[in-house]
Amino acid sequence: MAEALIGATASNRDLPMARKPVLTTDKLKDLGTDKLAQLVLDEAERNAGFRRQVKAALAGKSGPEAIAKLIDRRLSGLARAKSFIEWDKARAFADDLRSLTDTITSELGPAAPALAIDRLLRFIATHEQVFERVDDSSGRVQDVYYQAIHATGDIAPSLPVPEADTLPEKIMTALGESTHGYLAEVTAAVAPHLPQDSLSRWDSDLKDAISERQAEEAVRKLDGWFYSMTSQWAGIRQILASARGDLDLLIALELKKKPHMQDTLAIAAQLLEAGRSAEALEWVRKPGRRTFGEADDGLSPERVSLEAHILDATGDRSAAQALRWRCFEARLSAEILREYLKQLPDFEDIEAEDRAHAFALEKAEPEVALQFFLDWPQLDLAAKLITTHPHRWDGGDWHILPKIAGLLEHDHPLAATILYRALLDSILDRARSKAYGHGAKYLGKLGLLAGEADPIRTGGMVDHAAYLAKLKKTHPRKSGFWARVGDEELKAPQANVARRPVWTKDDG
Repeated sequence: MAEALIGATASNRDLPMARKPVLTTDKLKDLGTDKLAQLVLDEAERNAGFRRQVKAALAGKSGPEAIAKLIDRRLSGLARAKSFIEWDKARAFADDLRSLTDTITSELGPAAPALAIDRLLRFIATHEQVFERVDDSSGRVQDVYYQAIHATGDIAPSLPVPEADTLPEKIMTALGESTHGYLAEVTAAVAPHLPQDSLSRWDSDLKDAISERQAEEAVRKLDGWFYSMTSQWAGIRQILASARGDLDLLIALELKKKPHMQDTLAIAAQLLEAGRSAEALEWVRKPGRRTFGEADDGLSPERVSLEAHILDATGDRSAAQALRWRCFEARLSAEILREYLKQLPDFEDIEAEDRAHAFALEKAEPEVALQFFLDWPQLDLAAKLITTHPHRWDGGDWHILPKIAGLLEHDHPLAATILYRALLDSILDRARSKAYGHGAKYLGKLGLLAGEADPIRTGGMVDHAAYLAKLKKTHPRKSGFWARVGDEELKAPQANVARRPVWTKDDG
């Protein structure tokens, strides 16, 4: 227990960010028992979650049942609680939940895995009630539940066979009617670790339950809409089929879904892995479930990548390459182009890469081409694209353009200047007062870049002095912005011509 307390103390102590000392178990042991005990006591008084972990560790000296008893009290309190958690207490609430799952996994799990999984399932079963009590827009609370789900899968291999055999019934009792989807998550976590007989029986029980529920629901449909568990249970059967290696059952269950709901790519991938390439080709070409925003041309990079690999497996490499190139032309996918080039003989890939770059520069939509050159990466061509289309860039894309400009400003000052001007113009034209601080920063960047960008400007682009004069003339009343602009940014650009920017990590 002493080593557990040492580790817990080390993880909970707040240390300065600069020159952080490296803490190890051996170093902490050198402090001596009395000093460590005092440190643990001090931390326990400040940190309620840590205090509970210490109590659980102490209870562990009396056996796993004592730890389980402490955990049960907290689970019962969590299940009874009804009050809403205010936003300023949500983080502490999530930390408290995490300390509970940590206690289950670290203290109870090694000593009694069956007892630990029972408590984890009880905890996971509280999710719907807990989510009604707290605004979890940050996702912290949900992360704790996923942590508990993963822990259940981690502990499952330690279960004795009799305990593992009863786990499906426990899971269905705890989560069988949950609408949140955690039933499927838990099933996927534990199924690979259960005996085949247990998986078969679980599948048979689910099949019977689906038939019974569907008969009941046929009558209820007359009363209006309601949520049915049968589709979720059918999904569980597919997870079990995968764990059992029963690909034919998995496919049969998929075929029972409506065509637009079928995960054709997942089935095709499993058929390919099983060496059933002809069937895989049929499935990958079937219309099925689409991801958000996916076009109906069948050329999504994910779909094309899989189909091309299947074609390679069938020996039709020319068709695979033609498909990859067609997808590249349609989507400018860097990943698809890499796959295409990888299949070419030496030296031919260089010529093909040049052809792809030329296509992106000349025929593609500039915004799409820019993303491609950034993904490749080919920053010189990204800069060329920007300067070729200087008026194409929307400064309203504040979430991406500053990062791109930052990547380019050192070696490609003109391209960076075009983007910074687009950003600054958008802020001032739209009077985005909350962004004036960013605007002042962009103007400062422009002043530093002017010495190198002005001599190489193209396409009727004015120099920095003229651009600054236009800003003053167009936006003279935006005092909130001009108040943030320092004297250096307002000086004539000649003062900055010889001033080579000193680039730092934060400039981007």
